[in-house]
Amino acid sequence: MKKIVLPGLAAGLAMLAVSLVLGMLWGKIFPGLQAEYANANLFRPWSDPLMSFIFVQPLVMGFLLAWVWNKVKSSLKTGSSLNKGLKFGLAYWVITLPGLLMSYSCFPISGTMILSWMLSMFVQALIAGLVYGKMNPSR
Repeated sequence: MKKIVLPGLAAGLAMLAVSLVLGMLWGKIFPGLQAEYANANLFRPWSDPLMSFIFVQPLVMGFLLAWVWNKVKSSLKTGSSLNKGLKFGLAYWVITLPGLLMSYSCFPISGTMILSWMLSMFVQALIAGLVYGKMNPSR
């Protein structure tokens, strides 16, 4: 349990921090994103209590990925535990790409928004993989 709970919490908090920092960065780099997020026809307003799940999602994902990491880490044959963690993070990120494609094709959101999500998820996935590799290394 310790191999999942602590790394899951640490990775979840790291992914949340990355999400918050990159969200602010994307807002500075792409000012049009702020208006897109403020569009009530696309997104709930921040005053809606359901928006709190935005902060819960990385924590849940941290625990879920920690469980998966614990199951698959021994199947990654080469490299250090940190290198294996990066490979795991990259594999997780690749799995998210079809969901981004579906979001782009089904919702009236910009390519810039999808790009910002894709880059944020890439950094979050790599950070989570590093956390798992460090806190729950493969033998």
